[in-house]
Amino acid sequence: MTHRTMGRRRITNTSVELTELGFGASVIGNLYRVTPPDDARAAIEAAWETGIRYFDTAPHYGLGLSERRLGAALRDRPRDAYVVSSKVGRLLVPNERPHGVDSEGFVVPDDLRRQWDFSRDGVLRSIEATLERTGLDRLDVVYLHDPDDHGRQAAEEAMPALADLRDQGVIGAIGAGMNQSAMLARLLRETAADVVMLAGRYTLLDQSALDDVLPAAQALGKSVVAVGVFNSGLLSRDRPAEGMTYDYREAPPALVTRARAIAEVCAAHGTTLPAAAVAFPYSHPSIINVTLGMRTAEQVGRNAELHRQHIPEALWDDLRARGLIRSDVPAANGPGRSARCL
Repeated sequence: MTHRTMGRRRITNTSVELTELGFGASVIGNLYRVTPPDDARAAIEAAWETGIRYFDTAPHYGLGLSERRLGAALRDRPRDAYVVSSKVGRLLVPNERPHGVDSEGFVVPDDLRRQWDFSRDGVLRSIEATLERTGLDRLDVVYLHDPDDHGRQAAEEAMPALADLRDQGVIGAIGAGMNQSAMLARLLRETAADVVMLAGRYTLLDQSALDDVLPAAQALGKSVVAVGVFNSGLLSRDRPAEGMTYDYREAPPALVTRARAIAEVCAAHGTTLPAAAVAFPYSHPSIINVTLGMRTAEQVGRNAELHRQHIPEALWDDLRARGLIRSDVPAANGPGRSARCL
């Protein structure tokens, strides 16, 4: 059986090291419901106590609320002791026609609105605004955020702007974060990206990243951060139930059935579906981190415990043999696996 500790992995060809487990700060931006300020701060403090030193945020998350809360909670910590990533592509500008509450899932006033901008000037303005909101002196990692409909400008303007900042030592590493894998693969192959944040495309229910971004990362010696490993909910409980969500919509019955089958195999091997969901991305040698959304100190504790749980290596073999995961999922003890602080 394997046992993961809070190890660190370096983004290839950079000096930036991430703890294996990361703190996803979208939820403390009041995603879907209000997170009281004390709960948000307690979650960040609990993450620190568990050894988490990688924190990810974005202007999009709560129209800047996530960045403000994260920066305030980290401001008195030694700056060289932690890594912060944020994102560019959505500028926050005054909303001339507010309706009261944000329309994109965050329970915050809509006095600001998002404006897509992957230009060089937009990148610089976005980073400057993030530094002002967080109160930090620098960002360690900057991702292009969801450039799905802006691929050309993202590749030809935004990424070169980030590369210049990285080469000047202003940023430690650069990349892109998306819910699709094909464009991430192209950005790895065709731009100066060091790392990509892959959302939901390498999980126990979806291994489509094996067709594009993961082979590209491995061939080029670049790194991948995995997020959305619960596929927005369906893999988050020991026993999946009808009505749970998959990729932000109600899960189709066939996927619920498959998730239940995976859960049964996990139980037979003495573990749980959520623990296996957290451990699964590390099966690929290019994945250096799993980042999870954490709203409260209790959620931090649960996620840290899931990360620490023993996972029998035979589980993955059994899931392959039953056709519940793809046959080309790398073996748990495959190339690069031992370096993940198991």
